[in-house]
Amino acid sequence: MADITAIILTKNEEVNIGKCIRSISPIVKRIVVVDSGSSDNTVRVAEDLGAEVMVNELTPFLYAKQFLYAMEHANIQTKWVFRIDADEELTEASAKEIDSLCNENENTDVNGIVVRFEVNFMGRPIRHGGVYPFRKLLLFKYGKGNIEDRCMDEHCVLFEGRSVEVKNDSLHHDYKGLSAWIDKHNNYSTREMQDYFESLKSEAATGLSKDNSLDAKAKFKRFLRWKVYYKFPAGFRAWAYYFYRYYLRLGFLDGREGKIFCFMQAYWYRFLVDAKIYEARK
Repeated sequence: MADITAIILTKNEEVNIGKCIRSISPIVKRIVVVDSGSSDNTVRVAEDLGAEVMVNELTPFLYAKQFLYAMEHANIQTKWVFRIDADEELTEASAKEIDSLCNENENTDVNGIVVRFEVNFMGRPIRHGGVYPFRKLLLFKYGKGNIEDRCMDEHCVLFEGRSVEVKNDSLHHDYKGLSAWIDKHNNYSTREMQDYFESLKSEAATGLSKDNSLDAKAKFKRFLRWKVYYKFPAGFRAWAYYFYRYYLRLGFLDGREGKIFCFMQAYWYRFLVDAKIYEARK
């Protein structure tokens, strides 16, 4: 067992939280769930599985703010911190690999670990359309990293050292269904609209984006979003992104679920962000 504290942020995640906790329990010393006022059985399920639960109701719920709250109040004394969402779970192979990497690198300059995910949508693994594998830096040594304080698209960042990537896939599988997915992304679109305007103000003030501590892949993706995607006209860019994902990146190979996923995530969601940007300007 590695010297890890896992932090899971929740709000009404009783359908997902059990699988997440069970998947990480064999390799972490401590699991802290920070709940934002769930009205379902999330807290009870988490406590029954041995997690410590802290309640901090945020309105609106902002992931970065809640994670920073956990970092400040959870009294972390382990070598590593593991940020994981309730709808994410490790496989046996990825858990063993993460355990080994943490133990092997306790005293090296490897201060972060990037986890790769296979996204599952409506019961089908999404392997095309530019989604697979979905990578995130999720583990970092305490004091050597933290999370960006952003409304949306927040990443864990390292203050020093380097990161390595896990070779085995973990799973990103939300069991709450399409209606919950739509509600979540409607909320995301508001946060991304706010992040859009905050980024404009930040870059106007400094002339630079504050992305220096991101890993190379995350930095490149953010560059594409802010310096390429948002330079295209609103509305058109959502259609162009969908065309790129579904046709050029072969999203159609994932069948009907892939069609729905590409349309909803690459077109509907992106167009909704543009609509909210237009509304805010108006």
